[in-house]
Amino acid sequence: MTIISKIKEELPNKAIEDIVYEGANIIVYTKDMKFLDKGKSKIKDIVDKVKKRIELRPDPTMLLDIEEAEEIIRKIVPKTAELGDIWFDYNRSIVYLESGKPGVVIGRNGRIIEEIKKKTRWVPIIKRSPAIKSDLVRSIRATLYKNSEYRRNFMHKIGEKIYQPYTKNKHYWIRLSFLGGAREVGRSAILLQTPNSRVLMDCGVNVASEINAYPKLEAPEFNIKELDAIVITHAHLDHSGFVPYLFKYGYRGPVYCTEPTRDIMTMLQLDYIDVMRKDGKEQIYSSTDIYEMIKHTVTFDYDEVNDITKDVRLTLHNAGHVLGSAMVHLNIGDGYHNMLYTGDFKYTNTRLLNKAHDTFQRLETIVMESTYSGPDDIQPKREESEKKFLDIIKATIEKEGKVLVPVLGVGRSQEIMLILEEAMNKGKIPKVPIIIDGMVWDVNAIHTTYPEFMNKKVKKDIFHKDHNPFLSDIFKRVVSNKDRDKITEEGGPTIITATSGMLTGGPSVYYLYKLAEDPRNALIFVSYQGEGSLGRKIQEGEKEVPVSVEGKSKIVKIKLNVYTIDGFSGHADRNELLNYLKKVTPKPKRAIFVHGEKSKSTKFSSVVHKTFSIETSTPRILDALRIR
Repeated sequence: MTIISKIKEELPNKAIEDIVYEGANIIVYTKDMKFLDKGKSKIKDIVDKVKKRIELRPDPTMLLDIEEAEEIIRKIVPKTAELGDIWFDYNRSIVYLESGKPGVVIGRNGRIIEEIKKKTRWVPIIKRSPAIKSDLVRSIRATLYKNSEYRRNFMHKIGEKIYQPYTKNKHYWIRLSFLGGAREVGRSAILLQTPNSRVLMDCGVNVASEINAYPKLEAPEFNIKELDAIVITHAHLDHSGFVPYLFKYGYRGPVYCTEPTRDIMTMLQLDYIDVMRKDGKEQIYSSTDIYEMIKHTVTFDYDEVNDITKDVRLTLHNAGHVLGSAMVHLNIGDGYHNMLYTGDFKYTNTRLLNKAHDTFQRLETIVMESTYSGPDDIQPKREESEKKFLDIIKATIEKEGKVLVPVLGVGRSQEIMLILEEAMNKGKIPKVPIIIDGMVWDVNAIHTTYPEFMNKKVKKDIFHKDHNPFLSDIFKRVVSNKDRDKITEEGGPTIITATSGMLTGGPSVYYLYKLAEDPRNALIFVSYQGEGSLGRKIQEGEKEVPVSVEGKSKIVKIKLNVYTIDGFSGHADRNELLNYLKKVTPKPKRAIFVHGEKSKSTKFSSVVHKTFSIETSTPRILDALRIR
């Protein structure tokens, strides 16, 4: 008997119009007005029995006409709520309300929400409007709502697969295959296999390498037709950049991540193929493939437990790395084995985010990043790094020079903006133009859309627009080479933050080309520079480097001052990695290290084994490890 059959037995036949899966959740649709209003207690009783989420909604035929419903909603919701777009998902009986102040839309004790339900029968869901207008966020939401019928059918199919029965016998096993990100930084991709499921954790590219740029999907155990789900830890391209390629070649299953990750990875993927086009390279996928991915993305909040296959249960926890970044906790085989894949994480609080989650109900195996696991990878205290950063800027300004800070569009750029905004307002550095270039502005818009994923202080600042640091008038947006020429050629000091952080493309390369030969200027690296990247070459002391400008390769002499500041990293350093293994609860029996350069991760694995007396390993690319 299926779970839907069990639920039907518990409900009055006349009350039920349809029961469908919405992923692991179950939706009961009714035409019975009385049951819709009074049936919540009955649904709660059933939830207690079956231990699954069940939601009661009106059948779409009961809903008020869309135009009339919108008119009523706009009359009910106070003007102070800053109500924006309203999106109707007819097939699921849901109306999405975008608001600058969601709390006002909800009303005291949910009064306004209940009034909307009563007068329109639509089920309202509140979404925060970006404080900075974002065409991308609007496009993503429009894609989801316009494909609502497809999404309803898609989510039902997911549920059908999740609720299929399976047998867990003595021959049950769990295996991990490392298709990328093993003994290297970049192209993270780990395939989890059980007798019943195939789940791919991350699917990234190595933007700093042309030889080993993509995951090894030619591995014999990887079959796109057998893939049940993809889980993405965060939006950076080395973890998400290859996902649309799978859709190009026919994958039509779910992609699980947080909502900010969905939006930011879409932006980074679109930018990635745009840079390829501008550099005269063949695009590995198209924008059509990216939007196909969006149609199949299912988002979860932190700490929300969800079945994603018939024998794998997923919980995403805060990783502290970038907005929406998540640690992946998997309960496999209904408690048979519990595994944590950390993805990239930070184990100290930053200006933007809280430190990574460290407490779990059960944990036997941990798959951990080891980017900064070397003996010398001890980052200075954040206060020291900020002081050094501001001192360099101040000294450069005094010489009438310009400061170029190549930044990762996600995370590092926002940290730097918060530091500069506070320093300039407190008079720690002179007031000069601060240029924001590349995708940073659009990423800022996404940050203002999801303040609940940030720490308490920034969240509070964003809720009160008068103090929103991302809206400060000290930041100037630039989008064209004409503007960039004006900034670099005219006199006067300037601070420039631009993507990409490794100088692998984007406007930061153009600024380098324009500023490199003036010794008054400064180049400050604040993020990891991948092996083979232009940033790493300059960081290691090369004085003449080739740069690609407007499709042409040119040799640039590095005469400006080059600095590296390590304390801003969104990754855990060696001490944080060891501290995490010490503090994580419960203590894992096995640790597997990925996402680190070979020499660092292998030596760190040995240190962990000796320190914590647990089994450790550092797999190679295409290695397959049986973990149970």
